[in-house]
Amino acid sequence: MFETIARLSIKFRWLVLAAWLVVPLLATRSLPSLSSVTQTNNAQFLSASSPSQRAAALAAPFQGKDVGATAIIVASRSDGPLTPADDAAIGQIERTVATVPAVTFVREQGTSQDGQARKVLVATTISTLNEAKTAEIVNTIRNDFAAAQAPQGLSFHLTGAMGQSTDAHAASTSSSSNLQRLVLLFVIVLLFIVFRSVLAPLVTLLPAVASLVLAGPLIAQASMAGLSVSPVTQQLLAVLLVGAGTDYGLFLVFRTREELRQGAAPREAVVRAMSRVGQSITFSAATVIAALLCLLLATFGLYRGIGPSLAIGLVIMLLAALTLLPALLVIFGRAVFWPSHPAPGQRATGLWGRIAGRVVRHPVPTLLLGVVLFGALAAGLIGYRISGIAGSASTPGTDSAAGTDVIAAHFPAASNNPDSLILRFTTPIWDHAADLVRAQERLAASPELHALTGPLDPNGTTLSADQLAQLHASLGPPAALPATTPAGSTVPSRLYDAYRATAQFISGDGGTVQFYALASVGPAGSGAALDSIPAMRAALASAARDAGAQDSGIAGQDAVTYDIGHTATSDLQGIVPVVLAIIALLLALLLRSLVAPWYLIVTVGLSYLAALGFAMIVFVHLGGDSGLNFVIPFLLFIFAMALGEDYNILLMSRIREEAHSHSSLRDAVIRAIERTGGTITSAGLILAGTFTVLGLVSNNPQARQLGFTIAFAVFLDTFFVRTLLVPSIAVLLGRWNWWPSALSQSPADRT
Repeated sequence: MFETIARLSIKFRWLVLAAWLVVPLLATRSLPSLSSVTQTNNAQFLSASSPSQRAAALAAPFQGKDVGATAIIVASRSDGPLTPADDAAIGQIERTVATVPAVTFVREQGTSQDGQARKVLVATTISTLNEAKTAEIVNTIRNDFAAAQAPQGLSFHLTGAMGQSTDAHAASTSSSSNLQRLVLLFVIVLLFIVFRSVLAPLVTLLPAVASLVLAGPLIAQASMAGLSVSPVTQQLLAVLLVGAGTDYGLFLVFRTREELRQGAAPREAVVRAMSRVGQSITFSAATVIAALLCLLLATFGLYRGIGPSLAIGLVIMLLAALTLLPALLVIFGRAVFWPSHPAPGQRATGLWGRIAGRVVRHPVPTLLLGVVLFGALAAGLIGYRISGIAGSASTPGTDSAAGTDVIAAHFPAASNNPDSLILRFTTPIWDHAADLVRAQERLAASPELHALTGPLDPNGTTLSADQLAQLHASLGPPAALPATTPAGSTVPSRLYDAYRATAQFISGDGGTVQFYALASVGPAGSGAALDSIPAMRAALASAARDAGAQDSGIAGQDAVTYDIGHTATSDLQGIVPVVLAIIALLLALLLRSLVAPWYLIVTVGLSYLAALGFAMIVFVHLGGDSGLNFVIPFLLFIFAMALGEDYNILLMSRIREEAHSHSSLRDAVIRAIERTGGTITSAGLILAGTFTVLGLVSNNPQARQLGFTIAFAVFLDTFFVRTLLVPSIAVLLGRWNWWPSALSQSPADRT
């Protein structure tokens, strides 16, 4: 079949080349870009039944249906309290923002106790899936700030979920563009070193680049049908297609050069190479694609989006490797390798053959050495823990970060990135305000919580239950009050401002109440804060029962991150057996063996544990991070198992090929490693290097950890699994490697 594909690609090579040049160009012009559909808030990927999302639904009176569709305007003066002119300017901004399309309401959240800052909540109907529309609203509001004739010294900032998301998305898009350029530059330089020729690097890389250009718009179009795309997807796509795509190109180009050295003409060399390694390339890609498609079984939407998105890219890349690359190799012929001239009789370097010879002569010590090395690295998993960012963290140097700093400086500590403790009552709380006292006392006494802020101390000023009820009776709903005390009012300004600030804690109908709180064991996002979420939920449920609330829940970063971690762990446990079964089946079909797949999977599994332990050592034990990001264990498993098997597939396919012409399996192993050693080493360096670039360039913490960790896993697979573990096990098993195929019926090796 692969010989037929090669001959067709060669026969219609100019048509194939034209198609791969024109189709990606048309796709970029007629389909949406990938960056326009990315989603930066991980909470969007949780199911509606998760506790944090149910709590978010309870909090809808304060933030609308989706906290991700809200923003916070922060107005402040650094040289003293806000003036009447400042209040008038803020009021004008509120009225202007209320007229922005898609804004549903603009609601005051009160003035700080020092009188120097005011917060205003903006809720919209924008879907958090529409990053482009979110950015349009955010930029419109910020332009309104710039156009307003604000008094000297009054500053405006837009923060909150929408502001942070837009700023993070802009930074991510810029990072992704830089990442693609640096990855391509790195691969080109390394390919020039590997080939020492002018055209071979470009011919090898062009199919990967064409695939990347075409895959982005196609994945973006698929997002219109419900496929979710995260910044991690956008960055991994560039790394995976360029890295793995170049690897597959190396497999074919190196084998073509080998056939030329054996005397074949350029066209026939490409056909022979495709007939030999086309199957390896296809099964390698199929292994990764199958593993990625298993993510459709995940309950976490982030994984369900990453899997199909990257699978689409890999399918496109496989088509390019099987059609475009053979066409290019024939179009350029021997000139691909200029200034070198592959000629009959040339021999590849014997370095890898000498290494293989030492391994097969001492398989038991070699195997023990590899196991000890991997076990030592895996010991880093002691104290294993995960962490993560549930929402959109403030990007340093942005307007949203400046707004967050103002909130931290002027409002109670619990107002800055808090967890929201939600209580839902059947009747308005103003009619039984004493229940608020009971709820607050129970929550304040909880050892899991600190810096509690709620309707009885909304801006630092304390209100009693009687005062709250009396203020409601005389002033009405707090959300409808003007910014300053009306003329003739008998209510002191201090109490007026405090009551008006309760609008952010008591819903308009009085049925829903929220408290802001921080975990007492550590800052938001820390491992300790995440671990305390179950106890915090229990404390809130107990307070809700005492206060007579019908429902309760915790909404906020820590609650969402905890649910993400729990969901991610469940997905890992459920999908791992499926991925292993599929990979084992593909290996069994390729190698026609029921034995080899087992140790090939086990060896890559060891490298997975070693890489995960290495990540714990570097990022947590030495680096001081609170834990590995929640995506690391899951995605590392998918990539380590799938990409790690690529090199095993190439090596074992060549060992099987050589075993047909060598009576000794040891000779077949030495010959296979000698012929594939340079290819696999070059491919491993390129793939590990591209993920290293991801770790160096990305401003996304989870992408940075993921990049370095996968790079190390690929490094282990390239230089230890393939060099030490697999050859030594293959030699120890002898012809049993191929059981029950006919090859296993040959006489056993003799030492």
